[in-house]
Amino acid sequence: MKVWFITGASKGLGLAFAEAALGRGDRVAATARDIASLQPLEAKFGDAVLPLELDVTDRAGVAAALRRCHDVFGRLDVVVNNAGRGGVGSVEEMTEEEVRAIFESNFFGAVWVSQAALPYLRSQGYGHIIQISSIAGLVAFPMVGYYNASKFALEGLSEALAQEVKEFGIRVTLVEPGAMRTRWAHNSMTPASAPVDTYSTQREARFESMADEYDVNQPGDPVRAAIALLKVVDDPNPPLRLILGNGAFDIAHRHHQDRVGEWARWEDVSRGTDFPACVQ
Repeated sequence: MKVWFITGASKGLGLAFAEAALGRGDRVAATARDIASLQPLEAKFGDAVLPLELDVTDRAGVAAALRRCHDVFGRLDVVVNNAGRGGVGSVEEMTEEEVRAIFESNFFGAVWVSQAALPYLRSQGYGHIIQISSIAGLVAFPMVGYYNASKFALEGLSEALAQEVKEFGIRVTLVEPGAMRTRWAHNSMTPASAPVDTYSTQREARFESMADEYDVNQPGDPVRAAIALLKVVDDPNPPLRLILGNGAFDIAHRHHQDRVGEWARWEDVSRGTDFPACVQ
């Protein structure tokens, strides 16, 4: 039996993760900005669920929620940073407020949760932090640059964190889903409030590429994603990164092949910038 702390657990992937864990007998501290949205989960699983109202951008609130989880369940095994938000708009047209809101949820929210959880995990000598990233944390796409940037930041932070805490028995895994059949686009993806006409063609193309998401017809199955996550947290040697979905896997693989190819084409230039005495 594991004890989980899951942010954004009232819907989408967060809900699927919570139900999968609870369904096999684990305990879950489930958080959401509106605690009423967690009532169906509590009604189904009773005392195995600890519903907590939480906005992950509230650092003090995050610390209090994790303390409450540890007080009630006595330990903390798996921390899932799932809460987040997105935005559609070019780099030029997104406002400062919109950019900061994306980073506050996707990056700083995960930082506050991770920082607050680590003292409990270190004192235990074990634990697993799951960072819900995205294929957009590996590959950038036009018109969602700030969402890309927030997930790229989370990727870099988590890769460093994994190295820092491994000696304490703590593992870190970045989960990178493709399009999952949730209402993410409706609930968490907002367009720029001050669009610039110059980008209208690109904006329309981005919305067209997201048609399956707005129609809730994405190929990714949240239930299967949750089963995959259970395999990860139960594995004694979990991966640092786990891509979810055929489309996401193919995009990432092709992108990284292209990147290696570009490095190779420019290798002579890259290697020509050291002092001559340092050349191997």
